[in-house]
Amino acid sequence: MDKKLIERLLIVGAIIGAVVLFQTLGLGQYLTLDYLKGSQDKFSQLYSDNRLGVIGVYLAVYIGVAALSLPGAAVMTLAGGLMFGFWVGLVLVSFASTIGATLACFVARFLMRDWVQNKFGSKLAPINRGIEREGAFYLFSLRLVPIFPFFVINLAMGLTKMNLLTFYWVSQVGMLPGTMVYVNAGKELGKLESLSGILSPGLVLSFVILGLFPITAKKLLNFYTSKIGRQISAEKDSDNGYI
Repeated sequence: MDKKLIERLLIVGAIIGAVVLFQTLGLGQYLTLDYLKGSQDKFSQLYSDNRLGVIGVYLAVYIGVAALSLPGAAVMTLAGGLMFGFWVGLVLVSFASTIGATLACFVARFLMRDWVQNKFGSKLAPINRGIEREGAFYLFSLRLVPIFPFFVINLAMGLTKMNLLTFYWVSQVGMLPGTMVYVNAGKELGKLESLSGILSPGLVLSFVILGLFPITAKKLLNFYTSKIGRQISAEKDSDNGYI
């Protein structure tokens, strides 16, 4: 049997096994806000006793969740702010989410890209050219404005010819503003002592920003792209002698 085929089957088997284990053991219950909030004191004590150990486990879990496209990434991001505060949480979430996304992209590429490109190569040629020409900006816009779930973007980009290093740094930069909003919301949730705390200015502001961020980012992106489009159109008119 082909060595590459064996490697692909092993990876598929490992992914299926991990997902089945996740569902069988009911690990999803630990990736909820209720569980995290209820265990906040325990996490705080563990973090005080063994900072590096807790950080290492958090990074491993987050990367695994993102790489396997399991539900819970958003909760893990909030948990980063809740457990570690804004700045430490921001750094951890930024790197963990980007590494996990890149692994998901790599796995999709290793398993399926050759087959997809070979079968639909002629139809995908315009997409491949577009990715080569302005793929970084396209990915950046997808990361900045969450039109599609991030795991869909990870898998879809794995089927293109985008360089993995480009995928990594664009994803890290593009996801950073949203990460900041989510981590800050998690930090504010950590301060919540009672139901009355839901109306605290900090928490209300965090969730207002959380709701307005995608709309604001989309409008800014549309403004930028329309401005670039007008510039390109003006340059073409100038080259054609219309100006």
